[in-house]
Amino acid sequence: MTDHANVFIERLWRTVKYEEVYLKAYESLSDARAQLKVFLDRYNDFRPHQALTNCTPDAVYFAALAQRQRKAA
Repeated sequence: MTDHANVFIERLWRTVKYEEVYLKAYESLSDARAQLKVFLDRYNDFRPHQALTNCTPDAVYFAALAQRQRKAA
């Protein structure tokens, strides 16, 4: 993994910790998994990111995927 990619991963985990994990008292492992899934779905689907020109991670990913598929065709 490149250093550039590592920056994004570190930023993601910092956000998950400070905006979700440290604010919650999960009742069980399954509760933690369910609530983290909700958080990450919101993070990827609905939350715009400044580093992605205010697009969501899903929008950027699927746009790049479509572009790669068009080039491959």
